[in-house]
Amino acid sequence: MSDGRELVTTPPALVLSDFQDSLSTGVISKDLIDQLRVLEDMKSAISALQARIAVAFDLAQRQEQADAGGPANEQGRSTAAQVALARRESPNKGSRLLGLAKALVTEMPRTLAALHTGKLNEWRATLLVKETACLSAEDRCAVDGELAADTGTFDGAGDKTIISTARAAAYRRDPRSITQRAAHAATERHVSLRPAPDTMTYLTALLPVAQGVAAYKALTQAAATARSNGDTRTKGQVMADTLTEQLTGTRHGYTGIDLHLIMTDRTLFQGDSTPARLTGYGTVPAEWARNLLTTERRPTDQTSGGGTSNPDPEFNIWLRRLYTAPATGELLAMDSRARFFPAGMRRFIDTRDHLCATPYCDAPIRHYDHIIPWALGGKTTLANAAGLCENCNHTKQHPGWATAPVRGFRHSFHITTPTGHTYHSTAPPPPGHEGVSSRDRTGIP
Repeated sequence: MSDGRELVTTPPALVLSDFQDSLSTGVISKDLIDQLRVLEDMKSAISALQARIAVAFDLAQRQEQADAGGPANEQGRSTAAQVALARRESPNKGSRLLGLAKALVTEMPRTLAALHTGKLNEWRATLLVKETACLSAEDRCAVDGELAADTGTFDGAGDKTIISTARAAAYRRDPRSITQRAAHAATERHVSLRPAPDTMTYLTALLPVAQGVAAYKALTQAAATARSNGDTRTKGQVMADTLTEQLTGTRHGYTGIDLHLIMTDRTLFQGDSTPARLTGYGTVPAEWARNLLTTERRPTDQTSGGGTSNPDPEFNIWLRRLYTAPATGELLAMDSRARFFPAGMRRFIDTRDHLCATPYCDAPIRHYDHIIPWALGGKTTLANAAGLCENCNHTKQHPGWATAPVRGFRHSFHITTPTGHTYHSTAPPPPGHEGVSSRDRTGIP
């Protein structure tokens, strides 16, 4: 057994065969559990080392930028993005990882020591950092010493126990800051959307407790009323349907929204099984996509000679053709009814790139920018355009970052960071071309 990767990827039967000649089954089982514990301790120790390296890198970047005469408020601005690319994480996760590293190294040495020795894993160290984030550096260090995680304080403790213990210690140290944190939390209210299995999605709202309870009570009452009137839907179904209807003002929730459902002509017209893609969600089954567009619903009022079903009059379907290169799947062009080309181009980029084009970033596209900057002679063309989230577009404007188009089978470009590391981005294949290549948004170390 040479390394952890081989242990994980080797089938269990082969692992057992290495021991069967000389050891009993009971000894084998014990040894395998011991290996799992050792590997878990190694993961924690590596996380601690990554934290130290991230802080050292941040300091080095700031010093290099200061030596180059960069403004003080700009120094270290893109450090988190580089940490994210190196760790194959999104920019948002990279920022959190760098914040965690700084807190552990500079303010919570005993938590870092516990992480290094395996008494805490990275997630539980993150919980301790999060629950003390509102404290001053001095108070946070005091709480770190009080809890002394490196002595085994949290041995056998679950996530909830760690959270409540840290929260209580932080409150004892500075109750005013904890109260202010609760008041500030209301300013962070938001709504988010993320995919769920089986063509479902999670629509989540972070609300102040009073508004959240009131909204839930209103939905519950709507469900109770519908059920008492003989509605056969379950309570959860009525609540979900009521939420959709109240927010969109329509029964099905589609009117006025461009869903960007992308599929091949064979899937739409010939019953082909090639999956479709729904922008903002991802891959959806072919039959589900066809049903969304073609399922007929009986209208409220029928014509005198009718008796036949027509599509819901509130549900307007617009088809826009996409043209792809047959061999490669490169998206070449699309129909556009827009009067001004930039609007059509933005629609094209949304369709082609799907999500932010930065490797490992799954954020929605918010900015449409030149790969070769306009100031350096870059043209406003589809080949020189990339869809990016706001954070990634701002990051690449920092000194030392560079992007350049790459000739390839699909739209591609390189991102070069201030340290000279290069990462490669390729637009995902459109439906019907998924098997052409798997080289999509992968980093090159």
